[in-house]
Amino acid sequence: MKGRVIAFCCEHSAYPAADLAGRLRLHYSESLRIIRVPCAGRVDVIHMLKAFEKGARAVLVLGCEDGACHHITGNTRARERVEQCQVLLDEARLDGRSVAMHNISPNAPQKFVRIADELVNAKEQSREAI
Repeated sequence: MKGRVIAFCCEHSAYPAADLAGRLRLHYSESLRIIRVPCAGRVDVIHMLKAFEKGARAVLVLGCEDGACHHITGNTRARERVEQCQVLLDEARLDGRSVAMHNISPNAPQKFVRIADELVNAKEQSREAI
């Protein structure tokens, strides 16, 4: 997992978008690793921190669009947990921007690729600056 960007993808929204991106042969960074989850709301702060402990350089949590969550409030819970993780990382003098939450629909493969590439490129640029 060293140097990877981990993407926790909701199986109802972001995962189908990632799958569609693959079927359309849209390219995104090889350093992105997708973890399929039943709901973005199931991703806890401990999961995000564990990814960093194992060497990830960034974590994405991708959930359903607002008002379209299959589990009603899963995307809201996910956003709150991402914000908690950002605060913890900032307090530990690490970059809280290394964790991000985005809402995505299952038929938005270009948006999936754009989000993934933006975070991967930002982390590569910050690593080069060191």
